[in-house]
Amino acid sequence: MPIKSLEELRQIKETYKDRVKLRSSPEIVTDQTEILIGMATCGISAGSRETLQAFMEELSKQNLDNIKVIPVGCMGYCHSEPVVEVMIKGEKPVIYGNVKKERVHEIVESHIKGGHPVKSMVLKVDFERV
Repeated sequence: MPIKSLEELRQIKETYKDRVKLRSSPEIVTDQTEILIGMATCGISAGSRETLQAFMEELSKQNLDNIKVIPVGCMGYCHSEPVVEVMIKGEKPVIYGNVKKERVHEIVESHIKGGHPVKSMVLKVDFERV
């Protein structure tokens, strides 16, 4: 879906503004689940726009309004785009690779609602700092 004008981009923003809760909101709730979606050039070319849309639709369909979907820039895993990071309070972040729109429902059901990451899509990343 190529965007042909600034006005078209503004219309898209207006259409989806209530469905995406951005980190820029003044009251940052620390116990809220966040889903970060890599939207750099490599992610967009691999389908991250469609993945973002699928997350928004799935969360809306299931009335999961306590979750922020946050489009971010490069996450550093270009080889595994689209990349999605799920951050749930009290748990280590989980980074998923190759998240096509068809797999979004599985992540929402298994990980976000059920507490069990989808192991077949998890990227092996060590968050420990030395």
